[in-house]
Amino acid sequence: MKRTLLVLLLGIASAAFAQRGALVDPTRPPMIAAESVDTESSRPTGPQLQSVLISPGRRVAVISGSTVVQGGKYGNATVAAIGEGSVLLRYADRNETLHLISGVLKRERRIDDPTHSDKGTTR
Repeated sequence: MKRTLLVLLLGIASAAFAQRGALVDPTRPPMIAAESVDTESSRPTGPQLQSVLISPGRRVAVISGSTVVQGGKYGNATVAAIGEGSVLLRYADRNETLHLISGVLKRERRIDDPTHSDKGTTR
């Protein structure tokens, strides 16, 4: 009886261990195989907006590691405007807008009905 119970428990434990596999952290960025990615082609081209600081007295942005103020110079461009999530660079022949999060544009949310809020329904 004891031997049968022991064999049964070992079988269940080994099956569970074999099926478990590697634990995956759901918050970790996806792994990319180093062989399949060319490091030169995976780097973004051009200036990258990394941070924005807005206060009543000044507007500062960090572009590709360089700190610039509104009206200042970044390379051969002038920093024309610094917004909450974007910076407008004015070159001699064109304008370029850099965004903190590429492909995401911020827009205001309008709530017409005062009984609805972000915190759920009112009672």
